Amino acid sequence: MKKRLLITLAALVMASSLAACGSNKAEENSGTESGGSGSGEKTVISYWTGDRHDSEFIKEMVDEFNAANTDNIEVDLVIKGDDFDQALDMSFQTSEPPDVIRVKENTIQTFYKKGYLAPIDEFLSDELKGKFPEMPNLNSFEGKRYSLPNYGTTMRLIYNKELFAKAGVAAPPTTLAELVDVAKKLTAAGKESGAYGFAQNFKNPGSALGRSSRVIAEVSGYGGFGYDFKTAQYDFSHFKPIIEAFKQIKDDGSMLPGVESLDIDPLRAQFAEGKIGMYLSFSAEAGVYTSQFPAKIDWAAAPVPSIDGSFNGASGFLGGQWLAISSKTKKKEAAWKFMSYMYSESLLQQYQEKGFGISMVPSVSEVAATPKVNGIEGFLPNQYDGVWPVYPVVAVQGTKSDDAFFKYMVSGGDLDAIIKDLNGRYNEALAQAVKNGEVKAEPDPNFDPKTLAGKFAK
Repeated sequence: MKKRLLITLAALVMASSLAACGSNKAEENSGTESGGSGSGEKTVISYWTGDRHDSEFIKEMVDEFNAANTDNIEVDLVIKGDDFDQALDMSFQTSEPPDVIRVKENTIQTFYKKGYLAPIDEFLSDELKGKFPEMPNLNSFEGKRYSLPNYGTTMRLIYNKELFAKAGVAAPPTTLAELVDVAKKLTAAGKESGAYGFAQNFKNPGSALGRSSRVIAEVSGYGGFGYDFKTAQYDFSHFKPIIEAFKQIKDDGSMLPGVESLDIDPLRAQFAEGKIGMYLSFSAEAGVYTSQFPAKIDWAAAPVPSIDGSFNGASGFLGGQWLAISSKTKKKEAAWKFMSYMYSESLLQQYQEKGFGISMVPSVSEVAATPKVNGIEGFLPNQYDGVWPVYPVVAVQGTKSDDAFFKYMVSGGDLDAIIKDLNGRYNEALAQAVKNGEVKAEPDPNFDPKTLAGKFAK
């Protein structure tokens, strides 16, 4: 208890330091807008997040902030599911958006373009700008910062070591052909206990394929969202063998029944019980199986398989952002004080050491210990991890690629025709967005995805 109190006080001292580093404007407005200690009125701000892997820790930190801050600020924590993006859209349409928003590398660009985010430059001193790396199009746009980094996320194949041993499989698959074969063997070995070889959270195809087909494409040398940086065009043809392999796993009966309605937390719960042989996801899973769903099995994480066993790219090391302030908030000062607390070094250090993510903040990574969390060693950055450039997000008309691919996996059809249609619609949307000045897309014939890998390995 004494240690916890010291950590809390340290975090609040750091929060005060961060807040003090803001501009004079921030200091002048703090008494009226934040409900400071002299106002006598409690200022309630809402923080929305779609993260669940760290939910217990975040709840604890929010509770400590609410109890210990001297500015009479109370944070209302709202944890959403895979419907986070839709719920946020609705909140802005109904004029009831949150004050602080959890942003990710695949959402911040969209939220920025929709006008959901407020720049935070007025609060940032030169010291803070140097401490928290700026990453264009990941936490800054057009010279203004909208978020700060916390942790980076690696992507891996998570597998049930006990089921592998029972099936006589010596090592995780390294190719798509092996993935299909191993899924079949695991299903056969798990028949008596009701275990299946493979699963993904296909209730949300975008979330499922963003954890699986995306990273398989990336390590194979192709853009994980279908965008070709060499040609500045969308080309989904590289996904053909990946989607065909997933369909084969389902057709073989090697995929957990009911994946069409499976969300990520129910998937995790099933894996923790030993009902799933393997799936692909983020490094957050290490913390999940320690606190959220304590694993009843022996499990590990391995590099994801590539299409043919060759590594011609980089496994996406994701991150560069974490919290952002809503453009619609009327409590910006209070929101920043809460963000300052969340970005304190003591809290960020705990975040890594508890296994929720690998810090991207140099001053934190230098002092934070390697998490003592089961399975974390498989997620630590290796020679295949790297940060890909940001691809241009376009508002495509009709069925999105993830939904089209999942429909094919379930119902079949002409995959070549599906890919041709996707390429046509996505490139048409891209051309229109470039014409309207919404995005930039310039060919880079010298782009080599192999050069992205290994920059985070220790």
